[in-house]
Amino acid sequence: EDQLKPPWKDGSLVGVDVGLESFATLSNGETIANPRFFREEETELARVQRKLSKAPKGTPERKKALRMVERVHERITNKRCDFAHKVSRYLVNRFGLIAFEDLSIQNMLKNHCLAKSISDVAWNMLVTLTSYKAASAGSMVVLVDPRNTSKMCSRCGILVEKTLSDRVHSCPQCGLSLDRDWNAAINILRLGLQSVGIKTVEACPF
Repeated sequence: EDQLKPPWKDGSLVGVDVGLESFATLSNGETIANPRFFREEETELARVQRKLSKAPKGTPERKKALRMVERVHERITNKRCDFAHKVSRYLVNRFGLIAFEDLSIQNMLKNHCLAKSISDVAWNMLVTLTSYKAASAGSMVVLVDPRNTSKMCSRCGILVEKTLSDRVHSCPQCGLSLDRDWNAAINILRLGLQSVGIKTVEACPF
């Protein structure tokens, strides 16, 4: 009897954990560096914003300074969009099923310490573009509940408490030790598989 084929192009599966240290960490251990476009332009933006604040309203100097500020913001937006397009294309070309956390970006932005970085890496743009491109590429994107993906041990399943500064997952029960974002990405993949009815595939490679 023929087995039903999954609704994606092949058996390549990946969980993606988006973050601040890296733009994304994949469940296979691969990392995609965070380009930090905003940081590169931050000095220039501060300079032109000072000019704007000092220029009297209604003067040619203020209009010129405003155009300069707009150009810096436009450069940041264009770089961010181009990078998200490239990463999303890479993901849908390589993987058949791609699992992301269903994050509430707006709620996370309320944490002002993280707001600049979260806005910078544009996680929401990556998920949106990947979802858009997946259909034409024969891939499938699933969004999973983000609760405890960073805390749960991807090998034995117990919850290991961590602060934001804790970068390594160290399980006191099974002894698994690996980068916290990699651990989260493996958990995201497992949840993604469960969401499409696959509960027997071992997501953790350890």
